[in-house]
Amino acid sequence: MGNDKKIPGQDAALDADWADVLGEQARAGGDAPHLEELRPEKGKGEINLDTILDVPVTISMEIGRTRIAIRNLLQLNQGSVVEFDRLAGEPMDVLVNGTLIAQGEVVVVNEKFGLRLTDIISPADRIKRLS
Repeated sequence: MGNDKKIPGQDAALDADWADVLGEQARAGGDAPHLEELRPEKGKGEINLDTILDVPVTISMEIGRTRIAIRNLLQLNQGSVVEFDRLAGEPMDVLVNGTLIAQGEVVVVNEKFGLRLTDIISPADRIKRLS
C-alpha cells in the first residue's frame, strides 16, 4: 500500500457520484456536516445522526469467493462454472461499502431478486473482524 497513485479515469463512476451528491448539497444550500456536529452535546449521551442520514452508501450481496489463476480466468467462456467457497443454502453476506453488516437469504419478489435479512452483525463483532 506504499504506492497509491491515482490513475486518471479509474474512479470515474465514484467521482460522478460525488459530483451528484455535492451538486444536490449545493442546491439545497447546505454545507458539509462538521464532525463536531456529530459529537454529543455536553450532558447528552446521544450522537446526532441526522447530519449523515442522506449520505449514499453502496450495498452489495456476496454469494462467495474463490481464487483463480489468470490462466484459468482467461479460459472461462459462456457456460463455464466457477466454484465458490460457500455451500448451497448458506446465508449470503450483506456488505455496505465493503464492510459485512448482515447475512440473509435470497428471495424473489415480483420477478426481482431481493434479500431477507436473517442476522445483523453487531457493531462489536464488526470491530473484531477489522483486526
